Amino acid sequence: MIKMTTDDGEAAAKLGRLQDNLAKVEVLSARLIKAVASRKAHDPALDGPGQDVYVKAAAAYMAEMLNNPARVLEHQIGYWGKTLQNYVAAQQALVKGDAPNDPGPKDKRFANPVWDTNPAFHYLKQQYLLNAEALKAAVGDMETLEDRDRKRVAYFTKQIVDMFAPTNFLGTNPDALEKAMATDGESLVRGLENLVRDIEAGHGELQVTLADHEAFTVGVNIATTPGSVVFRNRLFELIQYTPVTETVHKTPLLIFPPWINKFYVLDMKPANSLIKWVVEQGFTVFVVSWVNPGPEYADTSMDDYIREGFLTAMAEVRRITHEAQINAVGYCIAGTTLGMTLAHLQKAGDRTVNSATFFTTLTDFSDPGEVGVFLGNDFVDGIERQTQADGILSKDYMSRTFSYLRSNDLIYQPAIKSYMLGEAPPAFDLLYWNSDGTNLPCKMAMEYLRGLCQDDGFAKGSFKVFGKPVSLSDVKLPLCAVACETDHIAPWKASFNGIKQMGSADKSFILSQSGHIAGIVNPPAKGKYGHYSGGTPQGAPEDWQAGATFTQGSWWPRWKDWLAERSGPEIAARRAAKILCPAPGTYVVATPPEG
Repeated sequence: MIKMTTDDGEAAAKLGRLQDNLAKVEVLSARLIKAVASRKAHDPALDGPGQDVYVKAAAAYMAEMLNNPARVLEHQIGYWGKTLQNYVAAQQALVKGDAPNDPGPKDKRFANPVWDTNPAFHYLKQQYLLNAEALKAAVGDMETLEDRDRKRVAYFTKQIVDMFAPTNFLGTNPDALEKAMATDGESLVRGLENLVRDIEAGHGELQVTLADHEAFTVGVNIATTPGSVVFRNRLFELIQYTPVTETVHKTPLLIFPPWINKFYVLDMKPANSLIKWVVEQGFTVFVVSWVNPGPEYADTSMDDYIREGFLTAMAEVRRITHEAQINAVGYCIAGTTLGMTLAHLQKAGDRTVNSATFFTTLTDFSDPGEVGVFLGNDFVDGIERQTQADGILSKDYMSRTFSYLRSNDLIYQPAIKSYMLGEAPPAFDLLYWNSDGTNLPCKMAMEYLRGLCQDDGFAKGSFKVFGKPVSLSDVKLPLCAVACETDHIAPWKASFNGIKQMGSADKSFILSQSGHIAGIVNPPAKGKYGHYSGGTPQGAPEDWQAGATFTQGSWWPRWKDWLAERSGPEIAARRAAKILCPAPGTYVVATPPEG
C-alpha cells in the first residue's frame, strides 16, 4: 500500500479547492452574461463625447505638425529615446537578475514593491508613465484649439490614460495575482461574485459598490439627530430639530441641502454631524429633506422648486416660530437656487430672509471647472433626449458622471479591490451617502443645465424666476460663502467670482481646505482641515487668498460667530408643536418608481 505524504495531501486539497472555484466561475459567468443582457437601452450620447472632440483634436495635432514640425519632432525623438532607454534597462536587469536602478516617480497605484523590484513589471510601469507623459504633452501643445476644447480633449485623454493603467488588468496587477495564488483562486471567485452582484443591481449597467450597504441604516446609525417632520408637501419634508440648550437665538436657521443627494450628508454619524453641532450651539434648526422624484415629476420646473420648495419652507419656518425673519443656508445646487430665490425676493421688496450662507455654491458658470467637460451640447442634447423619455435625469447617470471626475479614486481603485482582490466594500458612511443619490425632474434638470450651466443666465441676468429675470447684483442681504480649496464639482475660484458679483455690502468669504464634501463636513473636534478667511471677496481669487488669514482647524466656529451676530437675542428653546413623524422622515428613505 502506498502511503500519502502530508505534502501530497495538501496538494490534493489545493487542487480540489481550485476545481471547486473553477466550477463556481462557470456558474457566475452564466449569471454575468444574463445580467449584461438585461441592460436597458439608453441614448448613446450619454456614453461619451461627440465625434467632434476627436476631429478637433486630430485637426489641431495636424496643424501643430505643419506649423511647428521641429517641436513635434523634438517630442517624438524625446519619447522614443526614453522608451528605448527603458527597454534597454529592462533587458539589462533581466540578464543580470537585478532590481532596476530607477524606481521612477511615486504613484499610489504602483505601491506594490514588485513594480520596483521585478524587471518585467518595472518595465510595464515605466512605459505606461512615459506614454501618459507623452500624451499629456501632445495635448498641451495643441495651440490652435480653443481653451474650452483644449480642456475637453485633455480631460478625455486623461480618462483614456487612466483606464489603460496596467493595474486595471488582472494579468498585470501583482496584488491581484499574488492574492489569487495565495487563495487558490478564491479571491477571483469572490471578485466575480461582486462584479455579477453589481451588474445585476444596476440592471445591466456597472456601478461599482463603494460602501457596505448593510453597514448603515438611515435613522439608526446615520441621520440620528433627534427631530421631527413638521411639514410635508410633494417636494419636501421640513424637519425641526430638538433643542439641547435651554435658550436659543431668536432668529431660526433654515438649511437647504442639494436635492441631487440626500440631506443627511450634514447629519452622518454624531461625531461629524453639522446639524447636531449647530443645534448644540443654541440655534433653532430646520432642514429641508427633498423628495426623490420619479417620472410623475417630469414637468416640475425650477419655478416649482422655488415656489413649493424654498418659499414654502421659508413661510412654514416663520409660521412655526412666529418670527418675521429667518436665516437661510444653501448647499451646492440648493445654494444656486437660494441665490435666485433671494434675488426674486429682493426685487419683490420681501425682507423676510435676514442673512444667507452659501456652501460650495456656483452662481457664475463662466468657468465651471472640470464639470464643464460634460456641459457641451453633445452630452446635454443626449441628456435632454433621455430625460424626456424617462421623465427624470437618473441618479445613476449623475453618480457615474461625478465619479469620473475622480476616476482613479471612485472607479478604478474600488473596482480593483472588489473585482480583482475579492474584497468586500468598506463600511464608510460618506461613501454610503455618495451612492444614495436622487433623481432630478426632467424639466428642472434641463432648465438648470441649459439656463444656468450652459448659458450662465444668473450671472448674465437673463435667467427668469416666475417670468422675470434675476441677477447676482439683486442679492443684497448679508451673506457668508464657504468654498473648498480642492473642490472638483464647484471650483472655489468660480464660487468666489459669483459671490463677488452679488450686490450685498456685507459679504464674508471662507475658503476651507479639502473638497466638496470633506471641506464642509469638517467638525472642530477632528482638527483636520484648516481654512482661510479675510476681507470682502473682491479682485482676483488668488490675490484674496494671498492676503487672507489661515487658521488651522474647522471653519464651523467662525461661521457660528458670524451667524450668532445675525440671529438676535436668546429666548427660551422652541420645541415642535405639530409632529408628522420623527426625523429623518419618510422622503429620505423612499424609493421612487423607475423611469
